[in-house]
Amino acid sequence: MARRAPPDRFQDMIEAATRVFIAQGYRRTQMVDVADAMGVAKGTLYLYVESKEALFDAAVRHADQPRPIPAPAALPLRTPRPEDTLAEVERRLVEGGALPALAAALARSRVVDVRAELEAVLRELYGALARHRNGIKLLDRCALDYPELAKLWYGAGREGALALLTRYLEERARRGRVRRFEDAAVAARVVLETLIFWAVHRHWDPHPQVVDDATAERTAIEFVLGALVKE
Repeated sequence: MARRAPPDRFQDMIEAATRVFIAQGYRRTQMVDVADAMGVAKGTLYLYVESKEALFDAAVRHADQPRPIPAPAALPLRTPRPEDTLAEVERRLVEGGALPALAAALARSRVVDVRAELEAVLRELYGALARHRNGIKLLDRCALDYPELAKLWYGAGREGALALLTRYLEERARRGRVRRFEDAAVAARVVLETLIFWAVHRHWDPHPQVVDDATAERTAIEFVLGALVKE
């Protein structure tokens, strides 16, 4: 009788695969590494996915999915074409890159309270980063040794948000509402990297500072507001 994949272990596989890909990168990660992280035999993993490529594709699709993660009806998951995985990454970037508060701020011709406006932009961005932190860390790490992914991730991903934030700072500085910096793109990058560290990367810091999520968010946003908004 053919072995069946227990559906309740699918979530365990996604979580283990995400951890291992983040720790080791795409190229170094092998199926046996994920099986070891799950505490199962390597053969058990093949009940869920057909290959390492299918495993990575599943991690990309489900890393940030609300728990519990239901198992797909058809297992094992087949090996996808590389372009299908990249298309899913692109779809997630478009979906996650929707920032209504920033878009509204860029469309606004008159600002009454720039501090409140900027705070809304920063909270929206921080929230999006925090919600998708597993997927962000997964893609950020694996892009280092996956050239096609790197082109998409660093191009359409980070550069898109950076361009919008740069434009916002330039326009508000031109009107004298925020501090003017020598290079608005550098200032935008500092803002973005500050938020990314506290919303995402601190969770993988080998020597983390003990702080709850709400305090980290408030402190990072207040710090950026203090640096940008004229008193």
